Amino acid sequence: MTPGRTEAQSYQIDCAILLCLSGGWPASVPCAHARAEFIRRITPWPVEPPLQIWRCPMGAAYKADPDFLTSERIYEIIFELDQSAPLQSFPVADIDGSLAGAPAPTFPKPHPAVLHVTGNDATLLPEGSALQLVQDRADIDISGPEFNFVRSIRVFQTQARQWESGGEDGGDCNRYASVRLGSYGPQGGYGWTGSSIGALPDAHIGVERYGDHCPGIWHRSVFVEWRDYEGNYGFEQVNY
Repeated sequence: MTPGRTEAQSYQIDCAILLCLSGGWPASVPCAHARAEFIRRITPWPVEPPLQIWRCPMGAAYKADPDFLTSERIYEIIFELDQSAPLQSFPVADIDGSLAGAPAPTFPKPHPAVLHVTGNDATLLPEGSALQLVQDRADIDISGPEFNFVRSIRVFQTQARQWESGGEDGGDCNRYASVRLGSYGPQGGYGWTGSSIGALPDAHIGVERYGDHCPGIWHRSVFVEWRDYEGNYGFEQVNY
């Protein structure tokens, strides 16, 4: 397999995760594969971002006006990406040289590149640097409400232990808990912050009696939750 084709395949899985997640994981072979990878990434160790949106070139060329639904553009990338590098096209400027604040009705031939320099020029990136350009965020503006389903993804990595020490008549109740939360920012950037047992979603199971008298608890899990484009809730928990 050529290096270009390998890169195309790596793009496809995250585009598929993005599209299938937005649609509520519809029954299909591509979406089954995408969901399996989504869950595999949160399975220790290490715990990875389940959606790596920076690997999906949403700025890639598409035959339709980019004002149309983004999902249609993503679909095109998933199932028809056969180029050795992502393509990018830019609106043709008006006669006076401006874009007049609106998408132009025609688009030039896509450039075999992902780096826009000036005007309608584009430069091919150095080999292996395509993903470094976008780093940890999407390559288009995803701050609008149509991409709330990306920001709905939350990952909770939890370790909790509770045990009693002392003699037969009881003794001290010992507790330890570590919870960290992985979430997505406005442009799809992923990061971890500290959290707590009390912040775990209702669907999470295994630590319900933590802090209640002193029942023995030994719990480790990764929990991911999300909402699709229509707001339907979903989750998956992996205990380890």
